[in-house]
Amino acid sequence: MPPDKRLEAQEILDRAQALGLSVDEPEAYVAAVQRQVADAEGILDFPTSRQEPVNRQWSVPSAQENPLNAWYVRTEITEATSGPLAGKTVAIKDNIRVAGVPLMNGTKILEGYVPQVDATVVTRLLSAGATIAGKSTCNAYCFSGGSHVSDTGPVLNPHDPERSAGGSSSGSAALVASGGVDYALGCDQGGSVRVPASFCGLVGMKATHGLVPYTGILGMAPGIDHVGPITRTVAENALVLSVLANSEQVLPKTSGVQGLRIGLVSEGFGRPTSETVVDDSVRTAVHQLSSQGASVSEVSIPLHLAGAPISAALAQLVIDNIFTNDGQALGGEPVDEAFLRQQAQWRTRPNDLPQSVQVSLVSREILRQRHGTALVGRALEETNQLRAAYDTALEDFDLLVMPTTPMRATRLPGSDAGLAEVMTRSGEPLSNTWPFNNTGHPAMSIPCGFSDGLPIGLMLIGAPHSEALLYQTATTLEENLTTEKS
Repeated sequence: MPPDKRLEAQEILDRAQALGLSVDEPEAYVAAVQRQVADAEGILDFPTSRQEPVNRQWSVPSAQENPLNAWYVRTEITEATSGPLAGKTVAIKDNIRVAGVPLMNGTKILEGYVPQVDATVVTRLLSAGATIAGKSTCNAYCFSGGSHVSDTGPVLNPHDPERSAGGSSSGSAALVASGGVDYALGCDQGGSVRVPASFCGLVGMKATHGLVPYTGILGMAPGIDHVGPITRTVAENALVLSVLANSEQVLPKTSGVQGLRIGLVSEGFGRPTSETVVDDSVRTAVHQLSSQGASVSEVSIPLHLAGAPISAALAQLVIDNIFTNDGQALGGEPVDEAFLRQQAQWRTRPNDLPQSVQVSLVSREILRQRHGTALVGRALEETNQLRAAYDTALEDFDLLVMPTTPMRATRLPGSDAGLAEVMTRSGEPLSNTWPFNNTGHPAMSIPCGFSDGLPIGLMLIGAPHSEALLYQTATTLEENLTTEKS
């Protein structure tokens, strides 16, 4: 056997020993491993597809042009001159690929990466006549429910610049709320469309899992990845979702709430971080529907409180996908080589990761050492139980309701804030939104009034593929709020 083969054989046997494996037939064992390795590496012999670089114009806005720090880069991309979104401007969250335009995903690790393909949702927006006005700032790796964990700086809330715009689709919500664009896209793995909508007084939809294609978007884990619209009105939101989903089935077929059974989920109220004014405003808005023909009553779903620990346990999968596998999740979207090279830099630049991400990396190592994959398995089992609990409640009710966020927009941590405050502000808005990413139920946030100048968000939850019913009910709630204002 040639020396290089002997070396390879010894390496194989050493690897087997490190895994605690006993080898009874060394020669056959080595040959079998060699064949598998050669087969896998055979893919390297195929020619790499080479695309002509996509050149689209983009610019970095000045501070004067970007007072809320909501833009990452500006563009003006239009392809179709007609369609349902003709003449409308859209901001794209900066974890969504737009060919020829930089993508940073809030982290300096990815700074300089320029994708060469459009995400499917971007293609659909352009085909519908929309103008892509730019990429909106998001938190680093989308790891926050606040708007303070981006390497380009915090995003400010248009209603109070000292407060959070919510996260992680922070820039998207701030731009829509301030009138910078007509619509925006956000991505939602734990509440990242709905929380910014709540904090900024907007409509944000996380549709049924899988309804809107996630192709071409940086994700966390395929089972929780969602992309959806953030708009000022319910009608606009339904229109944009119909484009994203390529389906008019999401549009409401009728109006009013006559005969609807609406359940107020007890466990969604009175959370440790809940503000009384938020709970009271949501209850008042929903009970008002009783006079319009709806039946409103309380329902208890104790497992709703398990949403946060389930998500915390499943975060191990997120860390594996983003960092161990450099963004490549089994069953997820293919990742281009340029991105892989860029993302792999975190290993040589770990201190360029924000502290919140560093904490998650260390936590994952400890949990994996203590429990192996048992916690993930338990969390997946509990997710099935939680999904069944919501489904059971939705047999007795057409819709479920709770506050989107237990509180109004919180104050942004100062530049000298410690880790404890940074982490608290990241996680506290998510307690009601997290569970529905795991179960896949459609959930949307709509404005429910103001208190001391700050918006309050109400969340509607329905059975899978009940988006039209959610929009129908949301329209009535929106009309009631408009009537109160006048």
